[in-house]
Amino acid sequence: MKTWQADNSRIINGIALGFSLAFFIAAPIGAVYTGEWGSVFSNWYRILITPSPLVTDYFAVGGLGSTLFNAGVCGIFCFLFMILLKGESRSNTLAGYFLVVAHCFYGLNLLNMIPCFLAPFLYLRYAKLDFKRNLHICMFATSFGPFVSEFLFRYTTRDAFIFGTACFSASGVLLSIVFCLMMGFIIPAILPGASAWHKGYNLYNGGLAFGIFGFFVYNFMYRTMGITPPGKIVISNEIYASFHQNYKLFANCLFLTIFLSCFLIGFWLNGKKLHGLSHLVTDTGFQSDFAEKYGMPVCLMNIGLYGTVFLLYLNLVIRYTSGAGFTGPTFGVILAALTFTAMGQHPRNVLPIIFGYQCLYLVTLFLCHANGREVTWSLSTQSYINGVAFATGLSPLVGHYGIRAGIAAGFLCASMCSSTSALHGGLVLYNGGFTAGITALILVPILQHYCSGTREKMKDEKLYMQDLIALVQNAPTADGQGWKKKYIGKRKKGGN
Repeated sequence: MKTWQADNSRIINGIALGFSLAFFIAAPIGAVYTGEWGSVFSNWYRILITPSPLVTDYFAVGGLGSTLFNAGVCGIFCFLFMILLKGESRSNTLAGYFLVVAHCFYGLNLLNMIPCFLAPFLYLRYAKLDFKRNLHICMFATSFGPFVSEFLFRYTTRDAFIFGTACFSASGVLLSIVFCLMMGFIIPAILPGASAWHKGYNLYNGGLAFGIFGFFVYNFMYRTMGITPPGKIVISNEIYASFHQNYKLFANCLFLTIFLSCFLIGFWLNGKKLHGLSHLVTDTGFQSDFAEKYGMPVCLMNIGLYGTVFLLYLNLVIRYTSGAGFTGPTFGVILAALTFTAMGQHPRNVLPIIFGYQCLYLVTLFLCHANGREVTWSLSTQSYINGVAFATGLSPLVGHYGIRAGIAAGFLCASMCSSTSALHGGLVLYNGGFTAGITALILVPILQHYCSGTREKMKDEKLYMQDLIALVQNAPTADGQGWKKKYIGKRKKGGN
């Protein structure tokens, strides 16, 4: 078992290193592609000192090459903690890594990340908890990066803020420190409770907890204190505009290369076999750790397959509907969609949720057409592109309750995804997970009430597996195979 965990840990660390290096390699290529080669570092500095409420496109702020460099730097920062802290990296560590690098394209940078990342270590030290086992909490805490940027650069300076200029104040620095200290002790306390709220059906557990906490902080610091809430920064980037704010060719080349590499490396590590992949894509995903059940080589193949499917979906909606293209946020949500590919997500249990988004769009088209009005959004509107990536966190609903539940989950999530960020002023990056959490709060009680038969069936299956495992473990033979076959044969015939 320890060898199995160590192998998984090495592969998880390798994935973090591989993705980070891919961003570093892609950064100069992207800078040459857009003609921004000479200003990568100066543009990255601009990213660091820019407040970044949702959705701030770092391609507009600093350019393609600088944004990729930002993702590479933050990724390596996480990777160093993954290898230097004693213990094994787990599937939740990988989830935290993907969320960090995903938001490095629209809201997270090294400056606003570090205070959020380090703050929970104080609580872990105080509670005498293992640092490595809880490293994912530190990564998830980076969701509050926009709060840090706002407190540092705009909250206390207000009208003195000028885009591209760092304007610190002593009160702003102090406020940022106090906020991070408070956050570091509150986040570990509220995460377990959030899981109980949605009963494990929202993989983005932090999204719900952080959204509610961010709702309080935002309203207290702005509404209660009578301070005008921060707005999006309007940025004019001529180079980005010349590409129609759509790096489609670059995105497809980059991500197809990454996903194909993941699949092939996983295939090679799995003994050049697809063994285990068919079992993974039929797993319910409910409270499931794919890394432990099937091994990280199979999870690597799932990353490659799932990422390719999601990339194909984005290409289709961008091609056939009017809206955003392959912007910074779009790059980010492609990575965010991979978050739980080792903990519950696979193509089979996310496609119904994606289809739920299409259903909402078709219903909206019909109703608006019947009333002589035009639809004001499309499937490629940026908030809906972002929303669908995080709505896939409801995939355990599909595995547990079936396809219709997944379609309903996607439908509900899509109807709210463009509105929930207003609750926290766009200052919590995991807004999609927050929306998915609210969807679960609405839908799960309904499903539990009307679909109790499904729960009983799963309960019977769980008891059956427990009986089977107990019988095999107590079998007198060396491998227990004879007893296992005999027991299964009796169960099929209805015997005891």
